Amino acid sequence: MGDMTNSDFYTKNQRNDSNHAVGFGCSLMELRSLMELRGTEAVVRIQEDSGGIEGLCQRLKTSPTEGLAGVSTDLDKRREVFGRNLIPPKKPKTFLQLVWEALQDVTLIILEIAALISLGLSFYQPPGEGSESCGTVSAGAEDEGESEAGWIEGAAILLSVVCVVLVTAFNDWSKEKQFRGLQSRIEQEQKFQVVRGSQVIQLPVADIVVGDIAQIKYGDLLPADGILIQGNDLKIDESSLTGESDHVRKSADKDPMLLSGTHVMEGSGRMLVTAVGVNSQTGIIFTLLGAGGEEEEKKEKKVKKQDGAAAMEMQPLKSAEGGEADEKEKKKASVSKKEKSVLQGKLTKLAVQIGKAGLVMSAITVIILVLYFAVDNFVLQKRQWLPECTPIYIQYFVKFFIIGVTVLVVAVPEGLPLAVTISLAYSVKKMMKDNNLVRHLDACETMGNATAICSDKTGTLTTNRMTAVQCFVADVHYKTIPDPGSIPPKTLDTLVNAISLNSAYTTKILPPDKEGGLPKQVGNKTECGLLGLVLDLKRDYQTVRNQIPEEKLYKVYTFNSVRKSMSTVIKLPDGSFRMYSKGASEIILKKCSRILNEVGEPRMFRPRDRDEMVKKVIEPMACDGLRTICVAYRDFPADPEPNWEEENNILTDLTAICVVGIEDPVRPEVPDAILKCQRAGITVRMVTGDNINTARAIAIKCGIIHPGEDFLCIDGKEFNRRIRNEKGEVEQERIDKVWPKLRVLARSSPTDKHTLVKGIIDSTLVDQRQVVAVTGDGTNDGPALKKADVGFAMGIAGTDVAKEASDIILTDDNFSSIVKAVMWGRNVYDSISKFLQFQLTVNVVAVIVAFTGACITQDSPLKAVQMLWVNLIMDTFASLALATEPPTESLLMRKPYGRNKPLISSTMTKNILGHGVYQLIIIFTLLFVGEQIFDIDSGRHAPLHSPPSEHYTIIFNTFVMMQLFNEINARKIHGERNVFDGIFRNPIFCSIVLGTFAIQIVIVQFGGKPFSCSPLDLEKWMWCVFLGLGELVWGQVISTIPNSKLRFLKGAGRLTQKDEMTAEEELNEDQEEIDHAERELRRGQILWFRGLNRIQTQIEVVNTFKSGTSFQGALRRQSSTTSQNQDVTNVSSPSHVSLSNALSSPTSTAAAPSGQC
Repeated sequence: MGDMTNSDFYTKNQRNDSNHAVGFGCSLMELRSLMELRGTEAVVRIQEDSGGIEGLCQRLKTSPTEGLAGVSTDLDKRREVFGRNLIPPKKPKTFLQLVWEALQDVTLIILEIAALISLGLSFYQPPGEGSESCGTVSAGAEDEGESEAGWIEGAAILLSVVCVVLVTAFNDWSKEKQFRGLQSRIEQEQKFQVVRGSQVIQLPVADIVVGDIAQIKYGDLLPADGILIQGNDLKIDESSLTGESDHVRKSADKDPMLLSGTHVMEGSGRMLVTAVGVNSQTGIIFTLLGAGGEEEEKKEKKVKKQDGAAAMEMQPLKSAEGGEADEKEKKKASVSKKEKSVLQGKLTKLAVQIGKAGLVMSAITVIILVLYFAVDNFVLQKRQWLPECTPIYIQYFVKFFIIGVTVLVVAVPEGLPLAVTISLAYSVKKMMKDNNLVRHLDACETMGNATAICSDKTGTLTTNRMTAVQCFVADVHYKTIPDPGSIPPKTLDTLVNAISLNSAYTTKILPPDKEGGLPKQVGNKTECGLLGLVLDLKRDYQTVRNQIPEEKLYKVYTFNSVRKSMSTVIKLPDGSFRMYSKGASEIILKKCSRILNEVGEPRMFRPRDRDEMVKKVIEPMACDGLRTICVAYRDFPADPEPNWEEENNILTDLTAICVVGIEDPVRPEVPDAILKCQRAGITVRMVTGDNINTARAIAIKCGIIHPGEDFLCIDGKEFNRRIRNEKGEVEQERIDKVWPKLRVLARSSPTDKHTLVKGIIDSTLVDQRQVVAVTGDGTNDGPALKKADVGFAMGIAGTDVAKEASDIILTDDNFSSIVKAVMWGRNVYDSISKFLQFQLTVNVVAVIVAFTGACITQDSPLKAVQMLWVNLIMDTFASLALATEPPTESLLMRKPYGRNKPLISSTMTKNILGHGVYQLIIIFTLLFVGEQIFDIDSGRHAPLHSPPSEHYTIIFNTFVMMQLFNEINARKIHGERNVFDGIFRNPIFCSIVLGTFAIQIVIVQFGGKPFSCSPLDLEKWMWCVFLGLGELVWGQVISTIPNSKLRFLKGAGRLTQKDEMTAEEELNEDQEEIDHAERELRRGQILWFRGLNRIQTQIEVVNTFKSGTSFQGALRRQSSTTSQNQDVTNVSSPSHVSLSNALSSPTSTAAAPSGQC
């Protein structure tokens, strides 16, 4: 089913239409057309067609209170008739497609062509072979067999190209597979509350069918289309469908239509599911997109055709987000993803620079070889160019060309993107075990640079298991829960009713799972704490709820971040009304004018009494780290009935019943985790909606603040007073005065959280731009999570909206998992640096050897096939070996690197240059005096097609041995002494080093002509290994040299310093730096995409109107296309990438579409 394209799926459902009426009184098309109506139109249609919502439930054979019976035959039939609740994913790329993409790499194409020419020429026997006139050329054919074997080199090059392609394709394939696995895991995580057979159960979203009764509440992301049966104060954010940011009020009698993909921002209710999967509003849009997606792909292909794989290299992470994620990602890309991640930017930069250098070197190599040959033959030896010699000369030229290409292949670090991807994919997989579910790959690496964490209190730093421990009732402050007999019976009854009725009916306390365990709390944890109080007072809340079921509640004012209270109105038997309220104590007490006294009678409660109560009751509770909740009530006459919409007149003049102190203990592992963060140079700030005293008490328990330090603990009001000017606008200078010392922000609203995060990120106070991580669980945390560099959502307590806006989901809601994420993030960064250090050493040496060798001896000491093998070990295998090092605690002992630190530190530069010098000395010694040392024939100046010499084999073998031992050196990048430390913790590393060694033995002993190797005896082997081992000794020598002695390294490591500026600086720099041609080129590219996009949208709109489906589909599609274009512009062709290198930093492409246009 998953493989069907959307359109097949669609037609299949339409075919079913005819037989729909078989079991149900509604056909699929009727329901679909019903869901396209809004507001009163919809109410009228439901009334006309079905006689109201009850009638519709009967037609769909379901009960509005008991739901479906849950019989599997009935559920299957519903799935068959109305479809399943899943949108078929895009087909993944097949392995062959990936192979084809890998073949698009320019360097590989050049190599293939060269190899084919070489093959062709080797089969062509020129007539002039024997004649002396062609000079040195023919001297090589020592016997017929040898010249026959001329095809081997070409074939071997082709074979090694095949190897490289298969390895690349396999990596891409496994990466895509992993990503799909991750995606489906995220989707399975999403469950929804549904009523089946009168029981409320949690179902995976995919199992919901038409006719189900779903319970919806604050923070849900609706999984299907439906019609509201009963709702309390329900407000929905439909911006994902309509683009309107205002929340839409829903009620069963005015606007009951609920659409999938929209967010519940306030209130609760029950809905009848009427459309699922591809027939829901979101599904219809995806189906439209499916058609659009193919055009989109064609367009992307046009761009990619110019040069696919290299573009992938320049964009190491774009390709990592494959498959079905694409659609979601694209929508998100336009909104949430800020600039390119730090590492990506630095790497793109580096890859381009190295690539350019390699190109120059290889060009020079070819030119020198050709000139030397021509001068030697035609000038010095005064030969004529004879027609019969042409093929032989061409063979020479092809050989030179192949040498040039090999230099290029070795110079271009195509292992870089691979290393990043492997490292990230490996980390993401392992982070799952550490309770981090990563939604955006690059978040994992950004986390390593984090300098600040803004954490919620409830549930992240605390256990989110609320228990009432103190209360103030009947004028007495009880330090423990009182005996029910000591409270006036009248007060007790009012209190029990107030708590039982005025809390979500979905909140319950269930018996423990295990014998002797704690009771299970379901639903809102604060309410669970209050219900626990009712149980402690030996009363049962369920009996109260059974007397007044949820439908009988007259009016509910649900909790939201503005009210900070919840109220429920019930109609009493005599027709009058009673409203129960509960909420933050200082907020409710301000609205109270009476309080129940020691005999349960209301007495006056003046402002001065209130102040005394705050001092004597609330502050002491808060200083013990308790949350204080006040419970109150108010009676209204039956006639005249109050106007319930005027909240300000309703929520005043209350009578307080009691104040409860609820404890939420700190998680035992949190203080330790926070200490680790502080050691690692990360500031932890607590942002909470709680009372400032409670917040401060908890912050001290956690170790966020230490008494006696210079820090700020302020509440939202004070925070806003300090950061806003007279006009009420936020000023960056004012924020800069507050945030460095701020540790606790209490009673904060979602906007405060967002302002704080934005203020810290935009601050230019410190030279490093701050990298901020934020945790959040509520719907209102969405904006802050999106704004942050890394957003963590809570997997258990988090609402769908928060998860949707986040980068990483903490599956155990625990702060210590964030510390694990920091560790993994730093590890990714270090893995890449290790790989770079190793790779650059090999690059430098191989390029210099090939270049000088070619210039002095007319032949590269390392042959094309050997170069490709070296390339394979150092790129693919080394990236696997070094990128999978597990993290250690020691990563948390240093400060974050920060955004402007060069990728290659001075220690790394020292290592690269040091090892490079050692390897070059050894190889040149072997090249020029090796034959005397080992007493063998010289391999220099060997003619075409001559058999492989022992001399050059020793050079090749020693070179590989040195790389192998240097790979062990590369495991440490901070100049540590012990390079073997923890080597056995990484089995992949050990097996790769040993495996490479084994293959090397096979190549040298049995490689023969294709690898240009001749077998070596044991003594020579021992020498090669001995010279390789010298690397380890030399490594120790290098680490003894202090960096301070090497002043010049400061400059060397700073190659990239200039480029890593913050986005703002870049934009200013850009203006002066981009040369005009560059700007035109970029503009042309963007205009071309825009044009295409406009035409496409217009076609789309026309088609949409023709087919009469909802117009919003087209609008939604437009925004997602725009974001795709940004992706495309970024991926575009590497010719642009290398050009836009001049464009100062990599981030500017992604960061400022506005700047681009």
